[in-house]
Amino acid sequence: MTSGQNSRPEPTTPPDASRPELAAAAAGDRPTEIEVDVLIAGSGGGGLTAALKAEAEGMSVLIIEKGPSYGGSTALSGGGIWVPNAPAQRRDGFSLDPDQVVEYLKTITEGLVGEERLRAYVDKSPEMMEFLEQRSRWMEFVWKPGYADYYPELPGGSEQGSTINVPPIDLRELGEDEETLLAPLALAPRGIWLGPKDLRLFYQVRQNWRGKAVMLKLIWRMVRAHVFGDRIVTIGQSLVARLRLALREREVPLWLNAPVTALHAEDGRVTGATVERDGEPVLVRARRGVVLATGGFDHDMAWRKAEQPVVDQDWSFGNPLSLGDGIRLGREVGAATDLMDEAWWFPAIQWPDGRMQFMLNERMMPAQFMVNGAGERFINEAAPYMDFGHAMIEGQKSGVTHIPCWLITDHRSWKRYVIGGHLPLPKIPFSPVPTGFTVPAAWLESGVVKAANSWDELAAQIEVPADALKATAARFNELAEAGHDDDFQRGDSVYDNYYGDPTLPNPNLSPIGAPPYYAFRVILGDLGTSGGLRTDEHARVLRADGTVIEGLYAVGNTSAAVMGRSYAGAGATIGPAMTFGYIAAEHLALCPPADADTDSARPSTAANPATADTHGGTR
Repeated sequence: MTSGQNSRPEPTTPPDASRPELAAAAAGDRPTEIEVDVLIAGSGGGGLTAALKAEAEGMSVLIIEKGPSYGGSTALSGGGIWVPNAPAQRRDGFSLDPDQVVEYLKTITEGLVGEERLRAYVDKSPEMMEFLEQRSRWMEFVWKPGYADYYPELPGGSEQGSTINVPPIDLRELGEDEETLLAPLALAPRGIWLGPKDLRLFYQVRQNWRGKAVMLKLIWRMVRAHVFGDRIVTIGQSLVARLRLALREREVPLWLNAPVTALHAEDGRVTGATVERDGEPVLVRARRGVVLATGGFDHDMAWRKAEQPVVDQDWSFGNPLSLGDGIRLGREVGAATDLMDEAWWFPAIQWPDGRMQFMLNERMMPAQFMVNGAGERFINEAAPYMDFGHAMIEGQKSGVTHIPCWLITDHRSWKRYVIGGHLPLPKIPFSPVPTGFTVPAAWLESGVVKAANSWDELAAQIEVPADALKATAARFNELAEAGHDDDFQRGDSVYDNYYGDPTLPNPNLSPIGAPPYYAFRVILGDLGTSGGLRTDEHARVLRADGTVIEGLYAVGNTSAAVMGRSYAGAGATIGPAMTFGYIAAEHLALCPPADADTDSARPSTAANPATADTHGGTR
């Protein structure tokens, strides 16, 4: 599937190869020192957006990626981009008051983030998306109306939501760059893909014909993929693929297998970095600055345990190579950090093979509740996942086991709702996903799922007090029969309702029925860490005293989150990463080069010395 044709600008012709370094590279020599205007470390959404904006400003750019694949955690993500007043919304006649959106963010961040950063995000994120759409025909965005912000009842929150997605794309468009796109942690069977507006209906496969129509589309897509060789992807894979294609149009170089080993600073200003390439050091001088977009410290378990003591296992969905490199580099040149005990928490299931799976729609199912080690409910189960993670952490600190906790449901729900990727359909031979009306034996044997014919039996299996579990079940059914969750208000928010059962008066509430009962083990996963280098509204890295480290910028999970300890809506990680990548490049274009007087602070029109030297990467 191609992205379609439109009237977007055609790629510009790259500048002539007039620099000695470029000529040497073109001749096959490997320079040990090169110079660019902007060096970008990291190839996720933030780094790639920064590169596109920097190139558009006339600066020479080099992107470096330490791993053999590009895309970072963005490529592994759901691909949502939270951007209030995005062009895709305005095309549908929807707009928000920017001042009210700022107030919304001020409320949920609770004073942890300066208003200047919040306002920069609200003002610049729509501009960033408009820039991308105009810059390349590959950059297309669609709005998913109705997927509410996570706190839509707050002033400035939106029941329609501001989550923006990209359309599906066929990876064959990438050519040789398909091989080096970071693959998802769990590959879907060929042809199994859902567009931005399909997922909600897919979860309603037993509730209405629209859900069944999505199932038929999936079957057709599988057949088509096997017949025609389609390699369609959506979500984060599509977003990164489109950014890569846009950069390739502009001849922006990307070096793979090229980690940064040190930043260089002169008189307090970062002027470049040493990059290891094919085992050899290359000094990259950055005349205007360095952008760190290397992700968080998701998988450095020693570091995480020091900052986040409740995290005792590697349950992160983030890029496996996210080990905190950029944060360490920033600290080495004097940067301050913030929110280091935070992550983008997400309750999850870990399957017997180690694979992690989000717990999202399951928590919005009507006939289920979740219990801690005391056998008691402790939160609105449908709450935003960041809030759910915080409740697990605080509960664990209280001395009662909350990591793991257990989702409790019944056999009727098992036959009616999508749970853990299982489709509530009769057994389908050779189905790529679990089907049938019995729980897979491997799930039960692993202990990830428990089954029992009584509350006493289930309580023994999940090691909670039987009397407490029976009381919790009785209280839950009492509330469900009355139609309102007086204890935790599940279903009061339109956000709760999104993946609920639309055929019920309260989409999130109905009684637990007859046994057998099932308990699913829920652990504390995350989408990556969200603490990092302290930055200002221009994405410049700051010291502990608030002064700026000139020439150094940080975006995405390398920086302390503009969302503070909260999460505004779906896409509130990628949206800020891309926006502050854009902001960083815009600010860099206004900065004087390191070797120039302030009156020569104009974008460079010199050739990019890295463009022809693409060994270890593609262009």
